Amino acid sequence: MNFTIQNVLIATDNAYLTLDVQVIDGKIAAIAPDLDVVGNTIDGSNKLLLPGFFNAHTHSSEMWQRGIMSMLPLELWLGELYDFAPLDLEKVYLSALGTAVETLLSGGTSVVDHLVLTPGQELETIAAAVRAYEEVGIRAFIAPLIQDQSLTAGIPGGESNQNCTYFRSTAATLEIIEEAVRQFHRPEAGISIVVAPTGIQLCSDSLFIGCIELSDRHHLCRHSHLLETKAQEKLAQEKYGCTAVEHLQRIGYLSDRTSLAHCVWLNDNDITILAQTQCTVVHNPLSNLRLGSGIAPILKYLQAGVNVSFGCDGASSNDSQDLLEAIKIGSILHNTTDLDYHNWITPRKSVEMASLGGAKGLKIADKLGSLTLGKQADLVMYDLTSLSLLPRTDPIGLLVLGRPINVVHSAWVNGKQIVSNGQVNTIKVDDLQQELFKRSQWETQRKSPTVAEIETHYRQVMDI
Repeated sequence: MNFTIQNVLIATDNAYLTLDVQVIDGKIAAIAPDLDVVGNTIDGSNKLLLPGFFNAHTHSSEMWQRGIMSMLPLELWLGELYDFAPLDLEKVYLSALGTAVETLLSGGTSVVDHLVLTPGQELETIAAAVRAYEEVGIRAFIAPLIQDQSLTAGIPGGESNQNCTYFRSTAATLEIIEEAVRQFHRPEAGISIVVAPTGIQLCSDSLFIGCIELSDRHHLCRHSHLLETKAQEKLAQEKYGCTAVEHLQRIGYLSDRTSLAHCVWLNDNDITILAQTQCTVVHNPLSNLRLGSGIAPILKYLQAGVNVSFGCDGASSNDSQDLLEAIKIGSILHNTTDLDYHNWITPRKSVEMASLGGAKGLKIADKLGSLTLGKQADLVMYDLTSLSLLPRTDPIGLLVLGRPINVVHSAWVNGKQIVSNGQVNTIKVDDLQQELFKRSQWETQRKSPTVAEIETHYRQVMDI
Protein backbone atom coordinates (compact mmCIF):
# COMPACT_ATOMS: atom_id res chain seq x y z
CA MET A 1 0.00 0.00 0.00
CA ASN A 2 3.05 2.30 0.33
CA PHE A 3 4.87 3.44 -2.81
CA THR A 4 6.48 6.46 -4.44
CA ILE A 5 5.98 7.40 -8.09
CA GLN A 6 9.03 9.32 -9.28
CA ASN A 7 9.28 11.91 -12.07
CA VAL A 8 5.70 11.69 -13.27
CA LEU A 9 3.86 14.41 -15.17
CA ILE A 10 1.13 16.13 -13.13
CA ALA A 11 -1.33 18.66 -14.56
CA THR A 12 -1.38 22.01 -12.75
CA ASP A 13 -3.87 24.81 -13.44
CA ASN A 14 -2.35 25.83 -16.76
CA ALA A 15 0.66 23.61 -17.29
CA TYR A 16 2.39 20.38 -16.26
CA LEU A 17 5.08 19.71 -13.68
CA THR A 18 7.33 16.69 -13.24
CA LEU A 19 6.93 15.62 -9.60
CA ASP A 20 7.02 12.69 -7.21
CA VAL A 21 3.88 11.28 -5.60
CA GLN A 22 4.03 9.48 -2.27
CA VAL A 23 1.25 7.08 -1.27
CA ILE A 24 1.04 5.82 2.32
CA ASP A 25 -1.66 3.48 3.62
CA GLY A 26 -3.63 3.84 0.41
CA LYS A 27 -3.78 7.65 0.52
CA ILE A 28 -1.91 10.43 -1.25
CA ALA A 29 0.62 11.60 1.33
CA ALA A 30 2.82 14.02 -0.63
CA ILE A 31 3.21 15.57 -4.10
CA ALA A 32 6.49 17.42 -4.60
CA PRO A 33 9.86 17.23 -6.38
CA ASP A 34 12.56 14.86 -5.08
CA LEU A 35 10.58 13.17 -2.30
CA ASP A 36 12.16 10.56 -0.06
CA VAL A 37 11.20 7.12 -1.30
CA VAL A 38 8.59 5.38 0.82
CA GLY A 39 7.78 1.75 -0.03
CA ASN A 40 8.16 0.57 -3.62
CA THR A 41 9.57 2.86 -6.28
CA ILE A 42 7.53 3.37 -9.46
CA ASP A 43 9.21 4.98 -12.48
CA GLY A 44 6.89 7.71 -13.77
CA SER A 45 9.21 8.99 -16.50
CA ASN A 46 7.34 9.99 -19.68
CA LYS A 47 4.03 9.17 -18.05
CA LEU A 48 0.97 11.21 -17.05
CA LEU A 49 -0.74 10.67 -13.69
CA LEU A 50 -4.46 11.42 -13.35
CA PRO A 51 -7.14 10.58 -10.80
CA GLY A 52 -9.14 7.52 -11.80
CA PHE A 53 -12.27 8.16 -13.86
CA PHE A 54 -15.79 6.97 -13.00
CA ASN A 55 -17.81 4.85 -15.39
CA ALA A 56 -20.81 6.45 -13.73
CA HIS A 57 -23.61 4.50 -15.44
CA THR A 58 -23.56 1.08 -17.06
CA HIS A 59 -25.38 -2.27 -17.08
CA SER A 60 -22.69 -4.97 -17.01
CA SER A 61 -24.78 -7.98 -18.07
CA GLU A 62 -25.79 -6.31 -21.35
CA MET A 63 -22.33 -7.31 -22.58
CA TRP A 64 -23.79 -10.62 -23.82
CA GLN A 65 -25.89 -8.83 -26.45
CA ARG A 66 -23.48 -6.27 -27.78
CA GLY A 67 -23.23 -5.98 -31.53
CA ILE A 68 -26.49 -7.86 -32.13
CA MET A 69 -29.21 -5.48 -30.92
CA SER A 70 -31.43 -4.05 -33.66
CA MET A 71 -31.46 -0.39 -34.61
CA LEU A 72 -34.43 0.61 -32.46
CA PRO A 73 -35.42 3.41 -30.09
CA LEU A 74 -35.16 2.62 -26.39
CA GLU A 75 -38.76 1.53 -25.78
CA LEU A 76 -38.62 -1.11 -28.53
CA TRP A 77 -34.96 -1.90 -27.92
CA LEU A 78 -35.83 -2.87 -24.32
CA GLY A 79 -38.42 -5.32 -25.61
CA GLU A 80 -35.76 -7.06 -27.70
CA LEU A 81 -33.20 -6.91 -24.91
CA TYR A 82 -35.44 -8.63 -22.38
CA ASP A 83 -36.68 -11.25 -24.86
CA PHE A 84 -33.11 -12.53 -25.12
CA ALA A 85 -31.75 -11.49 -21.72
CA PRO A 86 -32.03 -14.53 -19.40
CA LEU A 87 -28.57 -15.22 -18.03
CA ASP A 88 -27.12 -17.80 -15.70
CA LEU A 89 -25.17 -16.50 -12.72
CA GLU A 90 -21.83 -17.43 -14.27
CA LYS A 91 -22.59 -15.15 -17.22
CA VAL A 92 -23.48 -12.34 -14.79
CA TYR A 93 -20.10 -12.86 -13.12
CA LEU A 94 -18.15 -12.99 -16.40
CA SER A 95 -19.75 -9.86 -17.83
CA ALA A 96 -19.02 -7.95 -14.62
CA LEU A 97 -15.39 -9.05 -14.95
CA GLY A 98 -15.36 -7.83 -18.56
CA THR A 99 -16.95 -4.50 -17.63
CA ALA A 100 -14.37 -3.98 -14.88
CA VAL A 101 -11.40 -4.80 -17.13
CA GLU A 102 -12.54 -2.61 -20.03
CA THR A 103 -13.25 0.26 -17.65
CA LEU A 104 -9.82 -0.05 -16.02
CA LEU A 105 -7.96 -0.20 -19.32
CA SER A 106 -9.69 3.00 -20.47
CA GLY A 107 -8.87 5.01 -17.35
CA GLY A 108 -11.70 4.13 -14.94
CA THR A 109 -11.12 3.01 -11.37
CA SER A 110 -14.80 3.09 -10.32
CA VAL A 111 -17.92 1.69 -11.93
CA VAL A 112 -21.61 2.32 -11.22
CA ASP A 113 -23.36 -0.86 -12.32
CA HIS A 114 -27.13 -0.40 -12.74
CA LEU A 115 -27.33 -4.16 -12.47
CA VAL A 116 -30.20 -6.00 -14.16
CA LEU A 117 -31.49 -8.62 -11.70
CA THR A 118 -32.37 -12.19 -12.69
CA PRO A 119 -35.97 -12.84 -11.57
CA GLY A 120 -36.06 -15.20 -8.62
CA GLN A 121 -32.28 -14.94 -8.18
CA GLU A 122 -31.95 -11.26 -7.34
CA LEU A 123 -29.53 -11.54 -4.41
CA GLU A 124 -27.54 -14.24 -6.20
CA THR A 125 -27.20 -11.86 -9.19
CA ILE A 126 -25.82 -9.14 -6.93
CA ALA A 127 -23.47 -11.63 -5.26
CA ALA A 128 -22.09 -12.72 -8.65
CA ALA A 129 -21.32 -9.13 -9.65
CA VAL A 130 -19.79 -8.38 -6.23
CA ARG A 131 -17.51 -11.42 -6.57
CA ALA A 132 -16.31 -10.21 -9.96
CA TYR A 133 -15.61 -6.66 -8.87
CA GLU A 134 -13.82 -7.79 -5.72
CA GLU A 135 -11.61 -10.16 -7.72
CA VAL A 136 -10.59 -7.47 -10.19
CA GLY A 137 -10.21 -4.86 -7.45
CA ILE A 138 -12.10 -2.02 -9.13
CA ARG A 139 -14.22 0.22 -6.89
CA ALA A 140 -17.84 -0.75 -7.51
CA PHE A 141 -21.13 0.98 -6.80
CA ILE A 142 -23.76 -1.66 -7.44
CA ALA A 143 -27.15 -0.16 -8.17
CA PRO A 144 -29.62 -3.05 -8.53
CA LEU A 145 -32.06 -2.03 -11.27
CA ILE A 146 -35.58 -2.23 -9.86
CA GLN A 147 -39.07 -1.54 -11.19
CA ASP A 148 -42.61 -2.45 -10.16
CA GLN A 149 -44.46 -1.92 -13.45
CA SER A 150 -44.41 -3.92 -16.68
CA LEU A 151 -42.53 -2.92 -19.82
CA THR A 152 -45.50 -1.53 -21.77
CA ALA A 153 -46.22 0.91 -18.92
CA GLY A 154 -43.20 2.83 -20.22
CA ILE A 155 -44.86 3.75 -23.52
CA PRO A 156 -47.16 6.80 -23.63
CA GLY A 157 -50.82 5.85 -23.90
CA GLY A 158 -49.91 2.32 -22.86
CA GLU A 159 -50.92 0.77 -19.57
CA SER A 160 -50.73 3.98 -17.59
CA ASN A 161 -54.46 3.86 -16.85
CA GLN A 162 -54.65 0.07 -16.59
CA ASN A 163 -53.32 -2.59 -14.28
CA CYS A 164 -49.59 -2.59 -14.98
CA THR A 165 -48.43 -4.66 -12.04
CA TYR A 166 -44.94 -6.12 -12.33
CA PHE A 167 -44.40 -9.77 -11.39
CA ARG A 168 -42.78 -8.72 -8.10
CA SER A 169 -44.55 -6.39 -5.66
CA THR A 170 -43.19 -3.03 -4.57
CA ALA A 171 -42.75 -4.28 -1.00
CA ALA A 172 -40.90 -7.43 -2.12
CA THR A 173 -38.62 -5.34 -4.31
CA LEU A 174 -37.71 -3.01 -1.45
CA GLU A 175 -37.05 -6.01 0.80
CA ILE A 176 -34.51 -7.31 -1.73
CA ILE A 177 -32.64 -4.00 -1.67
CA GLU A 178 -32.73 -3.88 2.12
CA GLU A 179 -31.21 -7.37 2.23
CA ALA A 180 -28.63 -6.42 -0.42
CA VAL A 181 -27.51 -3.52 1.79
CA ARG A 182 -27.19 -5.88 4.76
CA GLN A 183 -25.17 -8.45 2.83
CA PHE A 184 -23.02 -6.42 0.45
CA HIS A 185 -22.74 -2.71 1.38
CA ARG A 186 -19.10 -2.31 2.43
CA PRO A 187 -17.88 1.07 1.19
CA GLU A 188 -14.60 0.82 3.11
CA ALA A 189 -13.86 -2.40 1.18
CA GLY A 190 -14.75 -0.84 -2.18
CA ILE A 191 -18.27 -2.23 -2.65
CA SER A 192 -21.28 0.07 -2.17
CA ILE A 193 -24.99 -0.53 -2.76
CA VAL A 194 -26.98 2.29 -4.38
CA VAL A 195 -30.79 2.51 -4.50
CA ALA A 196 -31.73 2.60 -8.16
CA PRO A 197 -35.33 2.58 -9.42
CA THR A 198 -34.99 2.35 -13.19
CA GLY A 199 -37.00 5.53 -13.84
CA ILE A 200 -40.37 7.22 -13.82
CA GLN A 201 -41.46 5.15 -16.82
CA LEU A 202 -41.56 1.80 -14.98
CA CYS A 203 -41.71 2.74 -11.29
CA SER A 204 -44.54 3.76 -8.99
CA ASP A 205 -44.28 6.64 -6.55
CA SER A 206 -44.38 4.01 -3.80
CA LEU A 207 -41.16 2.48 -5.11
CA PHE A 208 -39.43 5.86 -5.33
CA ILE A 209 -40.57 6.80 -1.82
CA GLY A 210 -39.41 3.45 -0.47
CA CYS A 211 -36.01 4.05 -2.04
CA ILE A 212 -35.84 7.53 -0.50
CA GLU A 213 -36.50 6.00 2.92
CA LEU A 214 -33.85 3.30 2.40
CA SER A 215 -31.26 5.80 1.19
CA ASP A 216 -31.91 8.12 4.14
CA ARG A 217 -31.81 5.31 6.70
CA HIS A 218 -28.63 3.67 5.37
CA HIS A 219 -26.93 6.80 3.95
CA LEU A 220 -27.03 5.38 0.40
CA CYS A 221 -26.68 7.21 -2.88
CA ARG A 222 -29.59 7.26 -5.33
CA HIS A 223 -29.43 6.54 -9.05
CA SER A 224 -32.00 6.47 -11.84
CA HIS A 225 -32.56 6.94 -15.55
CA LEU A 226 -34.23 10.27 -16.27
CA LEU A 227 -35.92 11.45 -19.47
CA GLU A 228 -33.73 9.48 -21.81
CA THR A 229 -36.27 9.67 -24.63
CA LYS A 230 -38.98 11.88 -26.06
CA ALA A 231 -41.48 9.14 -25.22
CA GLN A 232 -40.59 9.44 -21.53
CA GLU A 233 -41.18 13.18 -21.66
CA LYS A 234 -44.67 12.54 -23.08
CA LEU A 235 -45.31 9.79 -20.53
CA ALA A 236 -44.43 12.06 -17.59
CA GLN A 237 -47.05 14.58 -18.69
CA GLU A 238 -49.61 11.75 -18.94
CA LYS A 239 -48.76 10.34 -15.51
CA TYR A 240 -48.19 13.51 -13.51
CA GLY A 241 -49.48 16.51 -15.46
CA CYS A 242 -46.04 18.08 -15.02
CA THR A 243 -42.45 17.29 -15.95
CA ALA A 244 -40.70 14.26 -14.52
CA VAL A 245 -38.19 16.53 -12.76
CA GLU A 246 -40.94 18.56 -11.09
CA HIS A 247 -42.57 15.34 -9.91
CA LEU A 248 -39.34 13.82 -8.55
CA GLN A 249 -38.67 17.06 -6.71
CA ARG A 250 -42.19 17.00 -5.27
CA ILE A 251 -41.75 13.49 -3.83
CA GLY A 252 -38.25 14.24 -2.51
CA TYR A 253 -36.07 12.00 -4.70
CA LEU A 254 -33.67 14.74 -5.85
CA SER A 255 -30.67 15.49 -3.63
CA ASP A 256 -26.92 16.01 -3.59
CA ARG A 257 -26.47 12.23 -3.51
CA THR A 258 -28.75 11.59 -6.50
CA SER A 259 -27.23 10.83 -9.91
CA LEU A 260 -29.46 10.76 -12.98
CA ALA A 261 -28.48 9.04 -16.21
CA HIS A 262 -29.14 10.61 -19.63
CA CYS A 263 -31.29 13.71 -18.91
CA VAL A 264 -31.84 14.37 -22.60
CA TRP A 265 -35.34 15.90 -22.58
CA LEU A 266 -35.27 18.52 -19.80
CA ASN A 267 -36.50 22.08 -20.10
CA ASP A 268 -34.85 25.17 -18.59
CA ASN A 269 -36.95 25.03 -15.41
CA ASP A 270 -35.99 21.37 -14.95
CA ILE A 271 -32.33 22.33 -15.23
CA THR A 272 -32.79 25.01 -12.57
CA ILE A 273 -34.33 22.39 -10.25
CA LEU A 274 -31.38 20.03 -10.77
CA ALA A 275 -28.98 22.85 -9.94
CA GLN A 276 -30.93 23.82 -6.81
CA THR A 277 -31.17 20.23 -5.55
CA GLN A 278 -27.47 19.59 -6.40
CA CYS A 279 -28.18 16.47 -8.45
CA THR A 280 -25.60 14.99 -10.82
CA VAL A 281 -26.27 14.30 -14.50
CA VAL A 282 -24.50 11.24 -15.93
CA HIS A 283 -23.87 11.85 -19.62
CA ASN A 284 -24.09 8.73 -21.82
CA PRO A 285 -23.50 10.15 -25.30
CA LEU A 286 -22.88 6.93 -27.17
CA SER A 287 -26.07 5.13 -26.14
CA ASN A 288 -28.07 8.31 -26.72
CA LEU A 289 -26.79 8.33 -30.30
CA ARG A 290 -27.09 4.57 -30.79
CA LEU A 291 -30.75 4.56 -29.67
CA GLY A 292 -31.64 7.86 -31.34
CA SER A 293 -32.60 9.34 -27.96
CA GLY A 294 -31.17 12.78 -28.65
CA ILE A 295 -28.33 15.01 -27.48
CA ALA A 296 -28.44 15.96 -23.81
CA PRO A 297 -28.05 19.73 -23.23
CA ILE A 298 -24.79 19.28 -21.36
CA LEU A 299 -23.52 22.83 -21.96
CA LYS A 300 -26.70 24.18 -20.38
CA TYR A 301 -26.17 21.94 -17.36
CA LEU A 302 -22.61 23.13 -16.91
CA GLN A 303 -23.59 26.79 -17.30
CA ALA A 304 -26.33 26.32 -14.68
CA GLY A 305 -23.85 24.82 -12.22
CA VAL A 306 -25.14 21.24 -12.47
CA ASN A 307 -22.48 18.60 -11.80
CA VAL A 308 -21.93 16.31 -14.83
CA SER A 309 -20.06 13.02 -15.11
CA PHE A 310 -19.68 10.40 -17.87
CA GLY A 311 -20.98 6.86 -18.33
CA CYS A 312 -20.58 4.23 -21.02
CA ASP A 313 -24.09 2.83 -20.45
CA GLY A 314 -24.65 -0.87 -21.10
CA ALA A 315 -22.50 -2.67 -23.63
CA SER A 316 -25.43 -3.41 -25.94
CA SER A 317 -26.56 0.20 -26.24
CA ASN A 318 -23.04 1.57 -26.77
CA ASP A 319 -21.67 -1.23 -27.62
CA SER A 320 -18.48 -0.83 -25.59
CA GLN A 321 -17.09 0.01 -22.18
CA ASP A 322 -14.35 2.32 -23.48
CA LEU A 323 -14.56 5.26 -21.12
CA LEU A 324 -12.11 7.40 -23.08
CA GLU A 325 -14.32 7.04 -26.15
CA ALA A 326 -17.39 8.14 -24.16
CA ILE A 327 -15.48 11.13 -22.79
CA LYS A 328 -14.30 12.21 -26.24
CA ILE A 329 -17.72 11.93 -27.91
CA GLY A 330 -19.44 13.39 -24.86
CA SER A 331 -17.22 16.46 -25.07
CA ILE A 332 -16.91 17.39 -28.74
CA LEU A 333 -20.51 16.40 -29.60
CA HIS A 334 -21.65 19.62 -27.96
CA ASN A 335 -19.58 21.82 -30.25
CA THR A 336 -22.53 21.36 -32.64
CA THR A 337 -25.13 22.57 -30.12
CA ASP A 338 -23.76 26.03 -29.29
CA LEU A 339 -22.19 28.49 -31.72
CA ASP A 340 -20.37 30.22 -28.87
CA TYR A 341 -17.12 28.26 -28.73
CA HIS A 342 -16.31 29.85 -25.36
CA ASN A 343 -18.86 27.43 -23.91
CA TRP A 344 -17.32 24.30 -25.43
CA ILE A 345 -15.85 21.62 -23.16
CA THR A 346 -12.05 21.66 -23.04
CA PRO A 347 -10.03 18.46 -22.55
CA ARG A 348 -9.10 19.51 -19.01
CA LYS A 349 -12.75 20.12 -18.18
CA SER A 350 -13.57 16.66 -19.56
CA VAL A 351 -11.00 15.05 -17.28
CA GLU A 352 -12.38 16.92 -14.28
CA MET A 353 -15.94 15.81 -15.14
CA ALA A 354 -14.84 12.19 -15.52
CA SER A 355 -13.00 12.13 -12.20
CA LEU A 356 -14.16 14.77 -9.70
CA GLY A 357 -17.60 14.95 -11.35
CA GLY A 358 -18.02 11.22 -10.82
CA ALA A 359 -16.94 11.49 -7.19
CA LYS A 360 -19.34 14.36 -6.51
CA GLY A 361 -22.21 12.32 -7.97
CA LEU A 362 -21.58 9.63 -5.38
CA LYS A 363 -21.05 12.08 -2.51
CA ILE A 364 -17.38 11.11 -2.09
CA ALA A 365 -15.56 14.14 -3.52
CA ASP A 366 -13.84 14.49 -0.16
CA LYS A 367 -12.20 11.08 -0.71
CA LEU A 368 -11.75 10.69 -4.47
CA GLY A 369 -11.66 12.47 -7.80
CA SER A 370 -8.50 14.59 -7.70
CA LEU A 371 -4.79 14.42 -6.93
CA THR A 372 -5.17 15.96 -3.49
CA LEU A 373 -3.28 15.24 -0.30
CA GLY A 374 -5.24 12.95 1.98
CA LYS A 375 -7.48 11.54 -0.74
CA GLN A 376 -7.56 7.84 -1.48
CA ALA A 377 -5.09 6.73 -4.12
CA ASP A 378 -7.36 5.78 -7.03
CA LEU A 379 -4.85 6.66 -9.71
CA VAL A 380 -4.17 5.96 -13.39
CA MET A 381 -0.81 6.43 -15.09
CA TYR A 382 -0.71 6.78 -18.89
CA ASP A 383 2.24 5.91 -21.14
CA LEU A 384 3.06 9.05 -23.10
CA THR A 385 5.42 7.12 -25.40
CA SER A 386 2.49 5.16 -26.84
CA LEU A 387 2.16 5.66 -30.60
CA SER A 388 -1.41 6.98 -30.24
CA LEU A 389 -0.19 9.72 -27.87
CA LEU A 390 2.62 10.90 -30.18
CA PRO A 391 4.06 13.20 -31.34
CA ARG A 392 4.21 15.15 -28.10
CA THR A 393 1.86 18.10 -27.68
CA ASP A 394 -0.60 18.54 -24.79
CA PRO A 395 -0.87 15.18 -22.94
CA ILE A 396 -4.47 15.65 -21.78
CA GLY A 397 -5.45 16.95 -25.22
CA LEU A 398 -3.98 13.83 -26.80
CA LEU A 399 -5.75 11.60 -24.30
CA VAL A 400 -9.20 13.18 -24.68
CA LEU A 401 -9.27 14.28 -28.32
CA GLY A 402 -7.24 11.47 -29.86
CA ARG A 403 -7.99 7.77 -30.19
CA PRO A 404 -5.72 6.41 -27.46
CA ILE A 405 -5.10 2.66 -27.68
CA ASN A 406 -3.49 0.60 -24.90
CA VAL A 407 -2.23 3.71 -23.13
CA VAL A 408 -3.03 2.83 -19.49
CA HIS A 409 0.29 1.76 -18.03
CA SER A 410 -0.70 1.41 -14.36
CA ALA A 411 -3.78 1.76 -12.19
CA TRP A 412 -4.27 1.76 -8.44
CA VAL A 413 -7.44 1.52 -6.39
CA ASN A 414 -7.14 2.57 -2.76
CA GLY A 415 -3.37 2.33 -3.17
CA LYS A 416 -3.40 -1.25 -4.48
CA GLN A 417 -1.87 -1.66 -7.92
CA ILE A 418 -4.25 -3.63 -10.14
CA VAL A 419 -2.80 -2.73 -13.56
CA SER A 420 0.95 -2.88 -14.27
CA ASN A 421 2.65 -2.39 -17.63
CA GLY A 422 -0.73 -2.36 -19.33
CA GLN A 423 -1.79 -5.72 -17.86
CA VAL A 424 -4.42 -6.45 -15.20
CA ASN A 425 -2.67 -8.10 -12.24
CA THR A 426 -5.60 -9.50 -10.34
CA ILE A 427 -7.24 -11.87 -12.84
CA LYS A 428 -6.12 -13.74 -15.95
CA VAL A 429 -7.65 -11.75 -18.78
CA ASP A 430 -6.76 -14.51 -21.27
CA ASP A 431 -8.97 -16.92 -19.31
CA LEU A 432 -11.78 -14.35 -19.28
CA GLN A 433 -11.54 -13.96 -23.06
CA GLN A 434 -11.72 -17.72 -23.54
CA GLU A 435 -14.78 -18.01 -21.29
CA LEU A 436 -16.60 -15.15 -23.05
CA PHE A 437 -15.82 -16.79 -26.40
CA LYS A 438 -16.79 -20.30 -25.27
CA ARG A 439 -20.14 -19.23 -23.77
CA SER A 440 -21.31 -17.25 -26.81
CA GLN A 441 -21.84 -17.85 -30.53
CA TRP A 442 -21.88 -15.92 -33.79
CA GLU A 443 -25.32 -14.43 -34.49
CA THR A 444 -26.81 -12.27 -37.20
CA GLN A 445 -30.55 -11.72 -37.08
CA ARG A 446 -33.24 -12.66 -34.61
CA LYS A 447 -36.89 -11.79 -34.15
CA SER A 448 -38.24 -10.24 -30.96
CA PRO A 449 -41.86 -11.22 -30.20
CA THR A 450 -42.23 -8.26 -27.83
CA VAL A 451 -41.16 -5.75 -30.49
CA ALA A 452 -43.65 -7.30 -32.92
CA GLU A 453 -46.36 -6.92 -30.29
CA ILE A 454 -45.77 -3.29 -29.28
CA GLU A 455 -44.23 -1.63 -32.35
CA THR A 456 -47.52 -0.57 -33.98
CA HIS A 457 -48.70 1.15 -30.80
CA TYR A 458 -45.31 2.83 -30.30
CA ARG A 459 -45.28 4.21 -33.83
CA GLN A 460 -48.83 5.49 -33.40
CA VAL A 461 -48.28 7.36 -30.14
CA MET A 462 -44.96 8.78 -31.39
CA ASP A 463 -46.52 9.94 -34.71
CA ILE A 464 -44.09 7.96 -36.84
